[in-house]
Amino acid sequence: MTSTNSSISALKLSDRIQSLDIMRGVVLLGILLMNINGMGLAGAYENPTVSGGATGWDLKTWITTNMLFEGTMRALFSLLFGVGMFILLDRLEKKGAGINAANIYFRRLTWLLVFGLIHCYLLLWDGEILYNYALMGFLVYSFRNMSPKKLILISVFLFSAGALWNYSDYRNDVKLIEQVSIAQQYKTEGKELTKDLKEASEKWEKKEAEKSPEAIAEYNTNMRKGYFSVVAFLAPFNLHYNEHFPYRYDLWDVLSMMLLGIALFKLKILTAEKSYLFYGLMALIGYSIGLLVNYYETNLIIDSGFSFIGFSKSYLTYDLGRVPVAMGHIALIMLFCKFPILNWLKKSLAAVGKMALTNYVMHSVFAMFLFTGAGFGLFGKLQRHELLYIVFSIWIVQLILSPIWLRYFQFGPLEWIWRNLSYLKKHPFRK
Repeated sequence: MTSTNSSISALKLSDRIQSLDIMRGVVLLGILLMNINGMGLAGAYENPTVSGGATGWDLKTWITTNMLFEGTMRALFSLLFGVGMFILLDRLEKKGAGINAANIYFRRLTWLLVFGLIHCYLLLWDGEILYNYALMGFLVYSFRNMSPKKLILISVFLFSAGALWNYSDYRNDVKLIEQVSIAQQYKTEGKELTKDLKEASEKWEKKEAEKSPEAIAEYNTNMRKGYFSVVAFLAPFNLHYNEHFPYRYDLWDVLSMMLLGIALFKLKILTAEKSYLFYGLMALIGYSIGLLVNYYETNLIIDSGFSFIGFSKSYLTYDLGRVPVAMGHIALIMLFCKFPILNWLKKSLAAVGKMALTNYVMHSVFAMFLFTGAGFGLFGKLQRHELLYIVFSIWIVQLILSPIWLRYFQFGPLEWIWRNLSYLKKHPFRK
């Protein structure tokens, strides 16, 4: 390695932007509110009637998370990832890294992709997103030097493309329901089904079978088996998600937020540099629009009896709800960063954010030992609101241990490994 390259090193703790670390900590903890449903229940991430309960406190839990956190935590996680990769490249280029900046950038993403595959296949989290972030991160490189205006316009275009795809899916779902209704009528009247009606009927029966009590019970049983049995059981699901999600969802859901994040960073919105009035208005506008849309979607789903078509229709306005709410969250977090209060909490949240990769993967490690047969085998045994007890416990553990760890070490363990692999050099670990 040349002397020029050897002078290039990872970002020092003293150079970090506190508001981003605090925000990353908040989002890292917040995303567990949504992920825990997939970690501990079968088929209940979005539909509470499948498992986990849909009445009383379970329904209240679903409504609250659906209104405030569904899609918004993932949006902010994506946004922060885009900002982080932009800062990495920007600082490397300012240090005169030249082409080596690109080498480090793409090597960093390649290793993240590997981490993602290990995370989903071996740590048993089929909702993992590191693999997806790595793929979208490869695309971010070409947009990094664009102006905030262009980045926002591209994001809007991506949101719109995703909305059009959702609309196309909704029209297909409406057609499916109509064909199933006709097929049922034909069966009642003793008529022979056409090819299209037969295919629609079979497709519907498969969908219904996937969320039947028998299917859920079988899924629960498989998740409570030994470690290697669960690895084999989840492998087909992971393969499907890795093949299908990047082009169906990530371009419009993840890449759009990454680019929007870079734009907001360039506009100094994510560094708590704007006025109290600015963030107050941002929160008011974001929450007013986003929560109104989310309220409409939530009522739509409930009024439809949590039906297939109810969920499908709710996705027509998905980004109109989640993105403004996410902007409201950003404003609230920036106000928290600016107010001279709860400095102990800011310090703990920032520590969680500095160790985001380690803490994110630890969520899956906790879940693996709590829910699968590799540990206590609690999968499917807790109600939706009871999962919150686990969430809050993990929050407390990470808020306490993260600042303690960083008192003695430069980085989180996975962050340290990732940096060494990215820069092809060993960084100091202990302080």
